[in-house]
Amino acid sequence: MGSTSDLPVMEKAMKFLDDMQVPFEVNALSAHRTPDAVERFAKGARERGIRVIIAGAGMAAALPGVIAAQTPLPVIGVPIKGSVLDGVDALYSILQMPPGIPVATVAINGAMNAAILACQMLALADKTLAEKMDDYKATLGGKIEKANKDLAEVKYQFKTN
Repeated sequence: MGSTSDLPVMEKAMKFLDDMQVPFEVNALSAHRTPDAVERFAKGARERGIRVIIAGAGMAAALPGVIAAQTPLPVIGVPIKGSVLDGVDALYSILQMPPGIPVATVAINGAMNAAILACQMLALADKTLAEKMDDYKATLGGKIEKANKDLAEVKYQFKTN
């Protein structure tokens, strides 16, 4: 993440990865304030066994693109909502990458979806993780079914069903 102020958003990704028993690293790296550290991280990631990188950043949100420029690994960018443009600036920054330097991009503050996407990528070569992801996806419909049952119990004077 670009700074520890992004932690409340990025914790959602960390929790999902932990629930799926996927090992991960957490770093605060700034493309503007610590460019040498970002370069070392990106260039050494594959050798450390990292297979997918999730990079969250707000405002100019250069971190995901700078990392993607320096590694062949897939990078998923999480635009973090800022105080000025509500994260749209970060979203556009992460989306608008030049040809050859793609960054998969999720919604503003969409760290959990970034973790899900990373797990889906990793599950292509990991049968156990694929089964966990199948189980997770199967639970999503149940949440909506329960919500509809709960809504059916709500009583309003003019409700027809």
